[in-house]
Amino acid sequence: MTALRLKLIVIRSMDVFRCAAFYRQFGIEFSEHRHGTGPLHFAAELAGVVFEIYLTRKVEDVDRTTRLGFVIPDIHTSIPTLHSNGVEFVEELEQTEWGQRVVVRDPDGRSVELYAAETSP
Repeated sequence: MTALRLKLIVIRSMDVFRCAAFYRQFGIEFSEHRHGTGPLHFAAELAGVVFEIYLTRKVEDVDRTTRLGFVIPDIHTSIPTLHSNGVEFVEELEQTEWGQRVVVRDPDGRSVELYAAETSP
């Protein structure tokens, strides 16, 4: 029997270019995609999980209650860069039961947890 695993995460954004630029700051490498005559969107593969950003024109389609979490290679180098780029910090670096973590807000208002690779579960 095949084990259950996550394959796809799709978020909607009012500005896909700005949103993709935000996530690139901590190492996500996106490429532009279009399936047939479908809309242009950004996609990245992260350890077998496809992460996509699609455009929406309706603010109510942006789910600000979605909370994402990523393990990043060097959190200590990333934090000053994020600060200097004006990223909003919801929680500064702290040790949690799941490892060292900061929480930032993406351009559409979602909370994004960033974990240090060396202390992640």
